[in-house]
Parts: sequence; structure tokens; C-alpha cells
Amino acid sequence: MGGALDVNEFVAGYLVEVEEHLSASTANLLAVEAALRAGESSPRAIRELFRALHTIKGLSAMVGVEPIVDLAHAMETVLRAADRAAGSLSASSIEVLLRGLRSIEERARALAEGKPVLPAAPELLAALTALDLAAAPSPPVPTIGADPEILAKLGPGERVQLAQGVAGGRRALRVDFVPSPARTAEGVNITTVRERVGKLAEIVKVVPLSVPASDGAPGGIAFALLVLTSAPDEEVARAAAADGVRALTVEPPVPPAVAALAEREPDEPADREPQLRGVVRVEVARLDDALDKLSALVVTRFRLARAAAELRARGVDTRDLSEILREHDRTLRDLRGAIMRARMISVAELLDRVPLVVRGLGRATGKQVRLEIDAGKAELDKAVAERVFPAIVHLLRNAVDHAIEPPAERRRLGKPEEGLVRVSCFERSSNQLELSVTDDGRGIDRALVARRAGRPAPESDAALLDLITLPGLSTLDQATKTSGRGLGMDIVRRIAVEQLSGELSVSTSPGAGTTFTLRIPLTLTIVDAFSFLCGDQLFVTPVAGVEEVVEIDAARIIRGPAPGEARGGTMLPAAGEARGGTMLIERRGEVVPLVDLGALFELGASPARRALVVRRHGAPFAFGVTRVIGQQEVVVRPLEDPLVRVQGVSGSTDLGDGRPTLVLDLVTLSGRISAVRGGRGALVRVAS
Repeated sequence: MGGALDVNEFVAGYLVEVEEHLSASTANLLAVEAALRAGESSPRAIRELFRALHTIKGLSAMVGVEPIVDLAHAMETVLRAADRAAGSLSASSIEVLLRGLRSIEERARALAEGKPVLPAAPELLAALTALDLAAAPSPPVPTIGADPEILAKLGPGERVQLAQGVAGGRRALRVDFVPSPARTAEGVNITTVRERVGKLAEIVKVVPLSVPASDGAPGGIAFALLVLTSAPDEEVARAAAADGVRALTVEPPVPPAVAALAEREPDEPADREPQLRGVVRVEVARLDDALDKLSALVVTRFRLARAAAELRARGVDTRDLSEILREHDRTLRDLRGAIMRARMISVAELLDRVPLVVRGLGRATGKQVRLEIDAGKAELDKAVAERVFPAIVHLLRNAVDHAIEPPAERRRLGKPEEGLVRVSCFERSSNQLELSVTDDGRGIDRALVARRAGRPAPESDAALLDLITLPGLSTLDQATKTSGRGLGMDIVRRIAVEQLSGELSVSTSPGAGTTFTLRIPLTLTIVDAFSFLCGDQLFVTPVAGVEEVVEIDAARIIRGPAPGEARGGTMLPAAGEARGGTMLIERRGEVVPLVDLGALFELGASPARRALVVRRHGAPFAFGVTRVIGQQEVVVRPLEDPLVRVQGVSGSTDLGDGRPTLVLDLVTLSGRISAVRGGRGALVRVAS
């Protein structure tokens, strides 16, 4: 072998690793801060933070990013000093450590963008060196009932962790695993044992032990797993392939203190065997390329189906071809699912940065805010996640800056000084995510919003949302660092409704709080859609936006009044109202407004026989169409040119005939129709 090692080929993998460790470090540091506020210790978070920084330092040294090496090393030194002082990290220490993490993140981003990586700021390094670590008296070390050789390898942090677990109601156990050739042949080794036990218990320490060689321990080695668990002893023993478990006595309960770190640097335990992780990191650009090629296959499938239909019309026997096409459809759908799953990220991963955002907002506004996140197991496409995150940030700013009251005001109102912001999400269906941001603040003052907008006070939440999303509208007299420029809610609406073809709604109660809800598609490019005719014009619309397809009984259509006109006690339509005024249909006891899409788009007088029902702000809205052709997968191409963008049209697709077919966003279109009082005049002129 010859030639120097080119570290550039490792940079992409390095950046991914650093991003993961930075995310974990931020979460652990915020956990330490929360524990300090509660007067508790967080030994596990301290140790995980130390290990993450140690790994970042090693990786950065490998690729030669010295500024990050300097920062990570200085932060490690702070944690070692905390170990020697056996005291708590002060609030100022945590703040400086967070600055250090941000500085590492900035330099990693510069490396990713091909920009020069600036040296570590001398003032930050000096601040890390000069941190005032309180020299509090060392807390009493919990007494652990274990063998001396086990105790010799237990650091103060592990002792505190065991004591905390016991104080929290779990049991401390020692589980022994003895490797052997027979177990290795069955695929049972210390790595698999750790994985299985880790599902039932929190592993505090794995201690390798020398034992006399015997038939049961031919290698003369065993491993003692010290764990905290609420699972039955038998289950833990079975997971560890052990004959039994032994209880550890732990006393007294740990006093409030930050756990000390082991004096030596954390190293990989001797018990760990080489393991290939079942994860392959793939650049998003490669996944985008695979999706583009899949999109081409979807269009080709339409062309094949069209060609087969033409052959059948000519009397050709296409039964074998039809069977092949059906099998091709199934395979293509499975391929689509596989590629889309590869592009999905967990919502929990998307929300990893939210605690840091809320913390910064709380410090900037001087408010105390408690954050709760319920992400469940929901996932969404990475492209959607990147677009929706700025909207989440604006909603959080709105909650903290506008909604949550200052501590003094909350005390006067009988509320806890600490405000609550809750972020929750779940999948509403197989292709739509619902995400909400809730606060327990003052609620939205409808009268104040109306005065600022120069309009009448809104009577419904839907009308209120229309006001607060007006560009430039703000209820603050003076802009602050976080809000007050009247852009935030307008940006949220544009992202959720216009860019993602989703829905935004609000629910508010004076003095009790506000909830903003986003309903967005899980993916954007290839979607399930209904194709339908209006007159002779073909359209498609995503299935996710349609609540129901109903048949229209012309004899049961109710001709409603046009706004503001009455004659002889009977309301009559205003001049220019589309074909006989507002039409209504009855659906399971509720009256639903009906708009004939063909008439709206001026596509001829073909009667509407079917209706696609959607919901906007919880209210139903029906669009009459000539015929619903069916449901199929389509490739949505956005309309990039601003000159041809129209509200209610989210893009175009190719159904195999080579002509563009418009993709309608019926939810947005219903909102636009409502804004112009029932849809007077044609909103969109569609070329044949």
C-alpha cells in the first residue's frame, strides 16, 4: 500500500457522528440543569455527556479539526474538575458548557459547508478554564453490598446511580454471564447479552472478572452486570443466559449532588466484542436520486396501463399483460414503501432541538417555562421535517413570548410561576401527521387582535386564525429579540398550508391557554391521490385531504341564500353568485356547503354527480365533480414559477399521456372560496 491517507473521505461520516453526539450532549446537559433545579442529581447524564465529548474529541483529532479538539478537551476538563470537587455544576457552568456545544456545532457546520473552520474563541476557552466550580463538601458515598473486586471498579457515579435507582423503587441486581464455546456457537456472547438485558433493565456497569478455569468457565473469565430493574428476576436471568441473579444492597439513599466521574477517562469495557451496527448511513442526495427514479417508474406505469387499455379497445387479448401489470403495480408499491421508509426520520429526532430552543426563549424573556414533549413513534419524510421545523420554532416563540405570562402575573392569577408548553404529535392516518403546540398562558385576546388588524372582532377560532396570520400583524407595541415583527404566524401558515399542503388551526380560551395544530402530509413527492373529471378536464387531489366521497342527489340539494339578500321573506342569491346561490347538501344530519368545481373553473355545464368532502378548521366542505375515476399513486411536481402559482393548486403530475394534470389542494381552495363569500366568479382559469 502506498500514498498518504486522505481524511476528506471520512468527513461525511465524521459530521454525522458529531451531529449525533452533539444532540445527545445537549439533551444530557439540559437534563443535568433540570435535575439541579429540582435539587436532584443526574449521574448518568453527566457520564454520558463526558463520554460524548470524549468521542467528539477523538473523532475530531482523527480528521484534523483542531478547534473542535480544543473545545471538547476544555469541556472535559470542566467535568473532571467537577469530579475532583465532588460538587454540583453551577448554573453559570452549564451556560458556558452550552456555549461550548454551540461553538462545536458552528465549526462542524462550517466544515460541512466547505468554509474555513475558525479557531476556538480564546474568551470561551478562558471561561471554560476559569469556571467557578463550587467546592462543596463531598457527599457521603452510598454503601454497596458487593464483592471487593466489584467495589474496586465502581466509580462514585455508578454508586450514586445505583442508589438513585433503588430510591426510585427499582431493584439493584448482579447478573453473572460466563462465556463458553457452546454459547458462542449459539450466538450468545456478552454483546447479545447486553442488548437483551438492556431491554429489561438499566445497565449501570459491566465488570469483567477472572475466575478459575473449569468446564463451566473454560476461558477463565466471567462478566458481572450490575443493573437496575423492575422486571422479575427470572426474566433478567433468562435474558443474560445466567442461572440466577443476586440482589445488591444499597444504602443510604443518595443525597442531592451531581455524581462524580471516574478519575480515569471512560474507555470501552473489556467485555465489549467487535460488533457491526445494523445501520448504513446514506446521503440524502442518494435517496432523492432513488426517489426520482421511482417517480419515473410511476409515470411509466401509467403509460403501460394506457397502452394496455388501447390494445383492449382494439380487441387484443391482454389478459396475460393485465396480470403482469397487476404484479408490476404490487412490486412498485412495495418499492415505493421501501424507499419512503428509508427517507423517514422519527419525529422525536426532529424535536431533539426543541428543549434548547425553549430554554433560550425562557432566558431571553425572563420567564420560567416547563416543556413537555410527546412524540410517540411517529415518523415523517426528512424533506417534510426540514420544512416544518421553522414553523414549530415560530409556534414556540409565540407561546413563550406572547402567551406565557411573567412569573409575577402568574402568581397574581393563582397559576404556577412556571408556565407549560407541550408539543405532541401522532399519525392521524397512514399519510398524515398531526402536531400541536399547547400552552397554559393567557390565551389570545380577540378584541386586541381585531383592533391591531382594523377589523371586527372574530367570533370563531377559524376567523381568529385568519386575522393572526395576516402578514405584519403583531400584538406587541415594540419588537423584541424573539418576536413582535408580525412575521411568525404568517410564516407558519405559509409553511403548513402553502408549502406542505396541510392545515393549520387554533383553539384558545382566555386565561387558560392556546393550542395550534398542524396537519401535514408525511411525504410530498409520491402520494396516493383521487383522479376525477370536471367536465372534460382531469384533475387529481391527495387522498389525505379527502374525508369522504359521496354521491350527489340533485333532488336533495338545498339552494341556500346568498349573503345579505332577501325578497318576500325568502332569501335569494346575490347577482353573480355561482348558479343559483350557495348550494348545500345533507350528510348524516349535518349541512355541508357544496361548490361545483366545473362551474367554479368555468369548464362547462356538466352536472356534478359526486362530491369530495374535505374539512377546514373542523367544518366540512364539499366539491362537486362530474366523475371520480379512481385512486392511484401520482408524482407531484411543484409549480416553481411564481407567475403560475395559484392558491388551491399544489402542483402538477403526469398520468402517462404526456400532458400535465393539475394537483388540487381542496382544503386550501375551500378557504379561498370562503374568503370570497361562496366562490363568486372563477378563481382559476384552467386551459383545456
